[in-house]
Amino acid sequence: MKFTELGLIPEILTSLNKLGYTEPTPIQQQAIPLVLNGKDVLGCAQTGTGKTAAFSIPLLQLLHERKNSTNRTRPIKALILTPTRELAAQIAESINDYGKGLGLKHALIFGGVKQGPQVQRLRDGVDILVATPGRLLDLMNQGHIKLNQIEFFVLDEADRMLDMGFIHDIKKILPKLPERKQTLFFSATMPLVIADLAKKILYKPEYIKVDPVSSTAETIQQVVYHVLKPEKKNLLKHILQDESIKSMLVFSRTKRGADRLAKLLDKARIPAAAIHGDKSQGARERALAEFKSGKKRVLVATDIAARGIDIDSLQYVLNYDLPNEPETYVHRIGRTGRAGASGLSISLCDIDERPFLKDIEKLVNKKIKVITDHPFPITDKAIEEYKELQKSYEKTNQNRRSANKKRRENNGGKRRR
Repeated sequence: MKFTELGLIPEILTSLNKLGYTEPTPIQQQAIPLVLNGKDVLGCAQTGTGKTAAFSIPLLQLLHERKNSTNRTRPIKALILTPTRELAAQIAESINDYGKGLGLKHALIFGGVKQGPQVQRLRDGVDILVATPGRLLDLMNQGHIKLNQIEFFVLDEADRMLDMGFIHDIKKILPKLPERKQTLFFSATMPLVIADLAKKILYKPEYIKVDPVSSTAETIQQVVYHVLKPEKKNLLKHILQDESIKSMLVFSRTKRGADRLAKLLDKARIPAAAIHGDKSQGARERALAEFKSGKKRVLVATDIAARGIDIDSLQYVLNYDLPNEPETYVHRIGRTGRAGASGLSISLCDIDERPFLKDIEKLVNKKIKVITDHPFPITDKAIEEYKELQKSYEKTNQNRRSANKKRRENNGGKRRR
């Protein structure tokens, strides 16, 4: 099937053609006609399958067809809620790309930056608002945003909204929306809480499911290295000695770990940058831009920061820390192998992470290939040395705690400031 067979207007087809889009993905094939026909949609598809285009393309067309050129106030007609700044920026960029020549205005609002420019953009009038829940509620409470004329409501990455604790914010926003509207839910997974919420606010929805939750793209090769935690950094540097790896997205469990790993790689003359929630918006955009341009060879990211990252032709993803939720693994490796391209997912698995690996293999229903030929295998001797090192650390910590306790006792129980 071609995009030309989906009933899209010439302006949108021209934009898609310039972007090199010819054939819609399965989620786009199913969703676009349903949205154009005014149906509420509940879409479930793995990351990287094209959910953003599946809702934004028909949304742009419907808004264009209903556009009232005599209305100067331009009340907000479409609200797209998404959990992270990166994903919001990606959606806004896609709307800009798909909607060229339609005369529609959109605004992007999120927290972590000054609200002034965002408020001014709203005052100028917008048709489509792309927002994260926290900043949206804040501006609503200040009276800068009214949602009483919304005709389209999109909740994107609904499962991540739940994971990040935004479900309460969403429940505060929903009553501010008109009862009559077209609602679209798109999510990579469909936990029961999200399914229950969908039942309450969707009207006779069409359910679309593309690939099971546990699936990973067939084009992604998955391998794992068993390595002790202290040697992970050395193994990563060893892997990056392969000059054919032009760029790699590396996942760290913590923000601090991401910063530390990026600095370590930089010292090893491997250009790297870290991206996570504590970074300013400017720093995050700069890091992503440098990675996309090739100035930085490695981007180290936490899960939440990486959710909205969409990089064409990204071939390599590395799990420096294995996630304790197997679904997160599916989301991570979905950053590569997008739109039918090939990709390689590499995982570094410590002894303590082996239960996580077992859960991942159970979810994806396959054994991940183990790479044994590397300089840092887990030998009996290495395990003993690691245990001795842990004992030494624990003894040092105990001595430090004892010394601190004795110092407080000598100071009359007061903590040192």
